[in-house]
Amino acid sequence: QVQLVESGGGLVQPGGSLRLSCAASGSIFSFNRLGWYRQGPGNQRELVAAIIRGGSTNYADSVKGRFTITRDNAKNTVYLQMNSLKPEDTAVYYCNVWLVGSSRPRWGQGTQVTVSS
Repeated sequence: QVQLVESGGGLVQPGGSLRLSCAASGSIFSFNRLGWYRQGPGNQRELVAAIIRGGSTNYADSVKGRFTITRDNAKNTVYLQMNSLKPEDTAVYYCNVWLVGSSRPRWGQGTQVTVSS
């Protein structure tokens, strides 16, 4: 089973940028969905961005135009570039990878993103 390790979180001021990384222990070349979710204080976990098999992407309305999800097959890594960060983006961000042949998606352990001045 693929293991996922997120990194890149931290404290950033409003308007700043961060890039999150999700390194998989195996190939992510054949996937059903690669995604990033987040869970803020007192909130349910929500989808932030995803790449669907075939290459299309979708984003939560709240992050459209600010966040970009990409993947690097050679590095088995999924990225989330986050620009123009807002305090309401503060959350734990989780990587979610569903590979072809897997019965269910796998989750990473999460990385904290805090946007504050």
